[in-house]
Amino acid sequence: MEKKKVVVAMSGGVDSSVAAALLKEQGYDVTGMMMRLWSEPGKEESNRCCTPDSMAQARRVAGILDIPFYVVDAKDVFRETVVQYFLDGYANGETPNPCLLCNRQIRWTFLLNHALALGAEFMATGHYVRIKKDESGMNELFRAVDHSKDQSYVLHVLGQEKLKHALFPVGDYPKPEIRAIAERFGLPTASRKDSQDLCFLAGEDYRNFLQRNAPEMLKPGSIETPDGRVIGEHNGLANYTIGQRKGLGLASPVPLYVITKNAEDNALIVGTHEQMGTTELTARDVNWVSGETPSEPFRAEVKIRYTAKEVPAWVMPMEGNQARVTFDAPVRDATKGQAAVFFIGEKMLGGGIIQ
Repeated sequence: MEKKKVVVAMSGGVDSSVAAALLKEQGYDVTGMMMRLWSEPGKEESNRCCTPDSMAQARRVAGILDIPFYVVDAKDVFRETVVQYFLDGYANGETPNPCLLCNRQIRWTFLLNHALALGAEFMATGHYVRIKKDESGMNELFRAVDHSKDQSYVLHVLGQEKLKHALFPVGDYPKPEIRAIAERFGLPTASRKDSQDLCFLAGEDYRNFLQRNAPEMLKPGSIETPDGRVIGEHNGLANYTIGQRKGLGLASPVPLYVITKNAEDNALIVGTHEQMGTTELTARDVNWVSGETPSEPFRAEVKIRYTAKEVPAWVMPMEGNQARVTFDAPVRDATKGQAAVFFIGEKMLGGGIIQ
């Protein structure tokens, strides 16, 4: 019987290395593929997704597993889509999450198309998430066994068309076990540190990146209270995050926090702790994993950023790929440009961008 072909998106890290090893052990015909992403000129050594060191590690792993290994040039498409999205988001007063767009456009479109063109039936990544079929054969996404590593939040962008080609071998294991499996296979990535920050920022503060690549964005403007009173001056909206308290340079008898950014008037709106919470938000570009928009409001737990805890809410699907979320209790830090992602128990239903 012919083995099923799978391309593993490799990064030189332990998770994708173990994904490749597990699939090889399960009898798949495995090929490793790594993308060369855009870096700022002169910083190629530090884009954590594809440093020369990461590439060498991935190549070594492929050698140990005895699988073919290819590098795909994704520099231009990454710069035009992901980096531009990042810059545009800040220009619009948002706090964008470029990893969401990267998963949709780069990993699960650009790279998947390369995998399919190679004759592969599946593409696998080292994401911590689980995929299961329901009785009707539809693919559903579930949180990883290891909740502390769960990445279902960033994969809410996937639909049925992509999921039928997707494999997530590490989602069934706790992280320490993944490291143990890497050691069992003798992989050099077994003790490699996890990376958290945005790859193209090369480990530095995003504000420095904006200063070099979009300095026009950092123009000063007024700091105002919710009722429009001017109480200070900011040094560029992109320099501030929702919920920020320190570094505002304001003299006030009570602590003040960033509540929102008004990009139209280049104004930073600040208020007291009591003024911070919101009980409602609207999400745009909503993707339902099932491919079908629910016909009526439903109860769910909603996560409003990657590191946030899920909170109970009503989710009301709306026309034009939108959804309104009404929380049981006010939430802080609901931020334009981040995603609101909907869960029922372990199952992830989908999500959209907070607007």
